[in-house]
Amino acid sequence: MSLSLDPQLRRTFKGGVRPEDRKAYTKQHKIEDMPAPKTLVCPVRQHAGSPSEPVVRVGDGVKVGQLIAKQSGFVSANHHAPVSGRVTAIEPRLHPNGSMVTSIIIENDEKYEVFETISPNKPIGELTPRELLQIISDAGIVGMGGAAFPTHVKLGIPDGKSVDTVIVNGAECEPYLTSDYRVMLEDAEALLTGCAALIKIVGAKRCVIAVEDNKTDAAMVISEHILLHKYGIQVAVVETKYPQGSEKQLISVVTGREVPPVVCLRTWAQWW
Repeated sequence: MSLSLDPQLRRTFKGGVRPEDRKAYTKQHKIEDMPAPKTLVCPVRQHAGSPSEPVVRVGDGVKVGQLIAKQSGFVSANHHAPVSGRVTAIEPRLHPNGSMVTSIIIENDEKYEVFETISPNKPIGELTPRELLQIISDAGIVGMGGAAFPTHVKLGIPDGKSVDTVIVNGAECEPYLTSDYRVMLEDAEALLTGCAALIKIVGAKRCVIAVEDNKTDAAMVISEHILLHKYGIQVAVVETKYPQGSEKQLISVVTGREVPPVVCLRTWAQWW
């Protein structure tokens, strides 16, 4: 099949560089589950914003998916037990950012028992935007782009503002990286289900998944699922170039709009 795309969605941004993508090392390898270690260190700061607050104590038994630390503010996130076992300590441990962070230490019993209250949610069509947002908040979902910004905060549209387009960044423009590529190939249906949830939450008129042209097979797989299930979603094949996946550049490529510099400066000032 061929991709039928709006020609405007094939634009790229001015400038950028074209390094060798070096993706051949891993792009043909399927995603594998990494076995959990015997001891897990779960920092209460795995997201931007305020660290979460432990809701378990030393000696408590926990099961997979059980809440172990709750949000401590508006910009914060819940954390859940990744394995079943026992909490052996709650103490400062060295964090990847180089600081000592309060962490919940769980001894893995290797039974992987799921917490009793864990169950599937209703289909997206039966949930309201508010209910979907609450599910995301309860689940502790955060962004995977580096800042780990809590997703429920990002999707909370301020009063008086609206969203017309959701852009899903499948560009993965950095050399070596292929994790997004493999997700698009192996789990396109889950990707599109997530897109449908985002559209409903923010009330967008359209959703565009941007994929660089060194991943046309992934674009084809996604497009096939879109046609099969009649999702109101577009695939935009964009030029392979760095930093094609950067937020401001991708907005320009997909919508033709430029984010005003003053907005960027205000956003930067809020962080600092």
